[in-house]
Amino acid sequence: MKINLPQSYFSKLLRAVVEFDMIQDGDHILLGISGGKDSIFLAYAMKILQQRLHKKFKLSALTINPMFKDENGQPAFFDIDRARKFMQALEIPYDVIDVDIEGAMAETDYKSPCFTCAFFRRGAMNRYANEHGIRKIAYAHHNDDAVETFFMGLLYSGQLHTFTPVTYLDRTDITVIRPLIYFREQEIIDAQAFHGFDPVKNPCPHDGNTSRQTVKELIAKLDQSIPDCYNHLAASMRQGALGQLWPAAQSRKEMRETYYRYMGNHIKQKK
Repeated sequence: MKINLPQSYFSKLLRAVVEFDMIQDGDHILLGISGGKDSIFLAYAMKILQQRLHKKFKLSALTINPMFKDENGQPAFFDIDRARKFMQALEIPYDVIDVDIEGAMAETDYKSPCFTCAFFRRGAMNRYANEHGIRKIAYAHHNDDAVETFFMGLLYSGQLHTFTPVTYLDRTDITVIRPLIYFREQEIIDAQAFHGFDPVKNPCPHDGNTSRQTVKELIAKLDQSIPDCYNHLAASMRQGALGQLWPAAQSRKEMRETYYRYMGNHIKQKK
C-alpha cells in the first residue's frame, strides 16, 4: 500500500510528536482502532512516522468490540473485517477482542453511557497492553476533542481541564500519547482522500445524542458569531493562560475564625 501525506499534514503530525517527545527508540506502540475516521487516520499517520522518523519503533493495533445490540436485541453490525484488511495493507499487526460494554452500560445506567464506554475501553486496552508487554498506547483524539472536553468541563462540572498530549498512567506503567492533537476534525475527514478508507459505521446506540455532541454544536454556533471563538478556547487550554480568578471557595470551618472576628461581639450580646 502506497502511503503519503501532504507536507501541511505531516508538519502538524511532526509538531505534536516533537513538541511533546512522544516516541522513543525501542517503543512498541499499541494503536486504539475503532474503524472510524479518526483512528484510521491515526494508523495511517503512525505508519508514515514509522517510515520517516529517525527512530526504530513497533506498531500494533487493537479494536475493542463493544458488543452493542440493535433495536431487536441482535448484535449490531460492526464491519471489523474492513478495518482488518486496512491494517494488513499497512502491515500493522492487528487484533480484536470482545468486551461487553453494552452490559456494563445497563448495570451503570446512573452514569453517562459515554463515560462508561470510555472507562471500559481504556481498561481493556491497558490490560491487553500489559499482557503483551506494551508500554505505550496511542489514541486518535484530535484538537476538536480537546477543546470540547475543556468546554464540557467548564459547563458541566465548573472545572477547567482537558486531556494531555502525553499522559503517564502510574498504576499500569503505561504512557498514552495523542499524535493527532494539532489536527482539526475537518482535516481528518478530508484525509480520506489520502488513505481511501470509508469509515466503519459507529455501532453505538447513543451516537450523535450525547453531551459531547451538544457542546460540539454549541462551539460551532458560537464560532459563527464570535470571531476566533474556537481559537481562543484552544489557547485557553495552555498552562499560563489563566488570568485573574477568585480564590478557592472556603469551607465553614476555614471561615470560622474570620466569622467570629466579624460577629463575635454581636453573638455574645445575644447570649
